[in-house]
Amino acid sequence: MPLPPNPRPRPGQGDARHHTYGRGGAVAYLAAYDVHRAQVFGRCEATTGIAPFMALVEQVMTEPYASDRRVFWIVDNGSSHRGKKAIDRLTKAFPNAVMVHTPVHASWTNQIEIFFSIVQHKVVSPNDFTDLTQIRDRLRAFEDRYNTAAQPFQWKFTTSDLDDLLAARPTPRILHRPGSLNNPRRTSGADD
Repeated sequence: MPLPPNPRPRPGQGDARHHTYGRGGAVAYLAAYDVHRAQVFGRCEATTGIAPFMALVEQVMTEPYASDRRVFWIVDNGSSHRGKKAIDRLTKAFPNAVMVHTPVHASWTNQIEIFFSIVQHKVVSPNDFTDLTQIRDRLRAFEDRYNTAAQPFQWKFTTSDLDDLLAARPTPRILHRPGSLNNPRRTSGADD
């Protein structure tokens, strides 16, 4: 049996029965990151999907990228760029483009995700926008500022450094407690 509506709000809470939430829409911010130049190419769209993703690709694949021998697109497994169809679509539109997918649940390995994290913390939080134009303007202004100040990351750890590190490490020892593999609840005992 449903409860009857509360005729009086609690003190200090107002009348929640008459509150309305007006949603003003959403903006999809798509971006690509050139790791060699530390430059972001972004665009605001009304929606996500194949068409907006391919519009971003077209935006990026202008000079100097159009004449590059290969341009690697490191992407997560989002629905607009997942699978063989997405690879074929990209290659057909831009023969020098090579799509590489990050492992599932490993978007953090994609450097644009680091940029999106910065955008989340410095641009869109708190979410106090009055309209979609304000969001778009703030995103584009931040992108312009970022592109002015950003520098490519200079790797200092080389494959030779890795070889030296591995050669200096002792061979790891594997410790095994009798019975611990057969009974996960048993971690130690008098007869170990």
